[in-house]
Amino acid sequence: MPLEVAIALVVGAAVLWVAIVADHRRSRTASASLSLVPHRTRQFMEVIPSGVIVIGRDRRAAASNTLAVGLGLTRPDGALLGEVADLAERAWERGEAEEADVCVRRGVLGADTTVNVRVAPIDDTLALALANDRTEQRVAELTRREFAINVSHELKTPVGALVLLAETIETAFDEPETVREFAAKIGKEARRLSKLIQEIIEITRIQGSESVIDRRPVKLKEVVNEAVDAAQTAAHGRRISLTASCPASATVLGDRDLLVMAVRNLVDNAIAYSDEGGKVTVDVDTDGGVASISIIDQGIGIADAEQERIFERFYRTDPARSRATGGTGLGLSIVKHIVAQHDGEVSVWSRLGVGSTFALRLPLHEKLAS
Repeated sequence: MPLEVAIALVVGAAVLWVAIVADHRRSRTASASLSLVPHRTRQFMEVIPSGVIVIGRDRRAAASNTLAVGLGLTRPDGALLGEVADLAERAWERGEAEEADVCVRRGVLGADTTVNVRVAPIDDTLALALANDRTEQRVAELTRREFAINVSHELKTPVGALVLLAETIETAFDEPETVREFAAKIGKEARRLSKLIQEIIEITRIQGSESVIDRRPVKLKEVVNEAVDAAQTAAHGRRISLTASCPASATVLGDRDLLVMAVRNLVDNAIAYSDEGGKVTVDVDTDGGVASISIIDQGIGIADAEQERIFERFYRTDPARSRATGGTGLGLSIVKHIVAQHDGEVSVWSRLGVGSTFALRLPLHEKLAS
């Protein structure tokens, strides 16, 4: 037998032996894992609405459900995220449950996910981990914190103005003209403060998951007419032509008062950001089971860079103009949330010096009923 053939046979036999040994080890590991966590228990783990991992002393997952793998805490081969393994070690060491928020990055370009993990020791060899995605909750907490800070900041301005005006009147009580002038300013700031508080209450209510529970058929013609009628005084004061057009049959399911508020906020904005003598039009069109409510103005317009931010709470494209008109910076945010509660969407088209068109798209009642 040639030397080369002999060497090849020896190498081939060695490779085959290594493969057999590796396969035996994998089978033994799998059998051990199955003996630690029976099949029925694994089935129960799959129906639990949290990530579930049974952790062994080898810092690997003896078993896990699909959700735990999806959260990125473990892999089907048993590999375990280091932070989770460390949490299990601390739980064994202290003999009690350990809990922590773990940051998981899914994929190379994936966004960070915040997962709350609680690990409790079962015995000296096993620990049980329960995991829940807290990313949305964390974002909500940050949003609430920012909202509280913004509210505090916004309240300082009218409250501070009221204090200064009151002090001025107190020192000029014997000057009727000054008293009347500053009393009028107090009234203006008080109305602005009242509007701000009311809109804070409204947006807090709208953001609640149960703000639109009892949905009823609502005729959009009635919604538009009420919103336009309520804004006619402001439009007349600035010599702005305000007209509306809506088919009588257009009907959606929802809360009539909230829909009126959304349209009214957009009409008020259109009037506030239009030059005197301009024109504001409210037009409703239906197509493909969707109603589109367009509020069109010929006002100052919105820069492209600001169009993505105008629906943020307290954001103002023109702060000075907002203060002059009593704007709070909450109107468009309220509109966005109301439309979302009605399974719709809001969009804007605008050009500086040309005007803006805000469009609300809502599913028609006929489409929902079919």
